[in-house]
Amino acid sequence: MTQPDAPATPPPAGRVTSAPATNAAVIRPVAPPDRDAWRRLFAAYGEFYETAFDESVLDGVWAWLLDAEHPVTALVAELDAQVVGFAHLRRQHDTFTAGPGWFLDDLYVLPAQRGAGVARALIEGCAATAQAGGGGTLRWITASDNHTAQRLYDRLATRTSWVTYGRET
Repeated sequence: MTQPDAPATPPPAGRVTSAPATNAAVIRPVAPPDRDAWRRLFAAYGEFYETAFDESVLDGVWAWLLDAEHPVTALVAELDAQVVGFAHLRRQHDTFTAGPGWFLDDLYVLPAQRGAGVARALIEGCAATAQAGGGGTLRWITASDNHTAQRLYDRLATRTSWVTYGRET
């Protein structure tokens, strides 16, 4: 994965309509009162990808999200005043354009809220954040067997031919 090297522009607050107006998700920057809800969601995200995050990871990522100088930021989605999803986003330099680029690291929506437009609203919120921060390409990856997510992503972005590798150092 590409390493971040520039702080992210704070995400815009406000409403991103994701479904009929009565069920619209509110997309906003993560805030300190979201800690417990975010921890539950992030732990569930890890479980979805067969990873158990220990307390040091949960505490470390949460600290990043609240640090205005850290390049990783987050948006949360609310339905009926409950946090039901999140997106982690970071700004990076794009060597193909000599401009800004954006990476959507993590996206998760509670299973009961899937199909209601929440993931779409979170991605649109990330795109709005990127646009407000100078534009550039918003990129993300997903597991090759996450076909449900891919159906949405195929409607929102261009599937690339890049193959991703990882190496622990």
